[in-house]
Amino acid sequence: MSTGAHQRRPVSVVLAGGGTAGHIEPAMAVADALRAARPDVRITALGTARGLETTLVPERGYPLELIPPVPLPRKLGMNLLRLPAKVFASVRRTRQVLRAVDADVVVGFGGYVAFPAYLAAWPPRGVPVVVHEANARAGVANKVGARSARRVLAAVPGSGLRKAEVVGIPVRESITSLDRMALRAEAREYFGLDADAPVLLVTGGSQGAQSLNAAVSGAAGALGEAGIGVLHAHGPRNTVVVDQTPGAPPYVVVPYLSRMDLAYAAADVVVCRAGAMTVAEVSAVGLPAVYVPLPHGNGEQELNARPVVDAGGGILVADSDLTPERVAGMVIPLLTDAERLAAMGASAAGAGHRGAAAEIARIVLEVAG
Repeated sequence: MSTGAHQRRPVSVVLAGGGTAGHIEPAMAVADALRAARPDVRITALGTARGLETTLVPERGYPLELIPPVPLPRKLGMNLLRLPAKVFASVRRTRQVLRAVDADVVVGFGGYVAFPAYLAAWPPRGVPVVVHEANARAGVANKVGARSARRVLAAVPGSGLRKAEVVGIPVRESITSLDRMALRAEAREYFGLDADAPVLLVTGGSQGAQSLNAAVSGAAGALGEAGIGVLHAHGPRNTVVVDQTPGAPPYVVVPYLSRMDLAYAAADVVVCRAGAMTVAEVSAVGLPAVYVPLPHGNGEQELNARPVVDAGGGILVADSDLTPERVAGMVIPLLTDAERLAAMGASAAGAGHRGAAAEIARIVLEVAG
């Protein structure tokens, strides 16, 4: 037998997690962990032409195959009638990709990219599936995928998926390995923050959050008088104007944060939404948080934050209750109490799952055989 016959064929993994950063970032974290565990692994990401993956996936160095989108209608109407044709076209294209890359396993992270991937992997193609659910309540796509999946993984208990193994949310290595104290001086210099003053980080996600913007900027005077600096990412579609308090630490306003690692390192407390990825990153770095769940939807953001809050690593505040007075009343006592900050940070870190990406990569390779 020739030497080549003994060579192991690289494992081919197809990742289906496009659309939003909440689906893409966990997929990319798993891709990085797979490559670390098996350098010769073949990674292929699925996405659509209108999703953030067209930018985020190539930036991370992975090939992207585009498929027709299949948004799942939530109401009766013409979109529901058009659904079968859209599903058929997307599944057909996805099967072409699975054949072209000789897929050994499909890993789905939910959303309208994962749905056709799950269907395409069913017989006769017969590619084993691993499902990961990041949210506290599983979406329709993952409920479908979980029915035939070889392994079902979830971020937190109670996702609604049967036999789900709780592994946490995969977070990129640059976050899980972050030493906030070691980077603190560099991070504060990078953003133009006071080197020694307590710092509050404010971020409403990629698009910002008007309620967070209004409440925290409205408390700027009180925060400044208390000697607290602020790093405030308001979102590219919003604006925040703050009158700097004379002699106070800087209140730095930016549209977005391209270096979240430095933002986390610069901060002592964060005010943020409670999306699954946000909660995972904030707890992974051990940052005390004031979580303000989105006021609409099915309440899943509150459920996302609940394990960290129950562990003592965060505070939950309803969006309707977030006022400048409430921000000042919560944040100032917290940021001026070093002992409480340290305890909350330790509790947040203990509630997180820093090893989730590596664990999921191990499971994926095991399923791929």
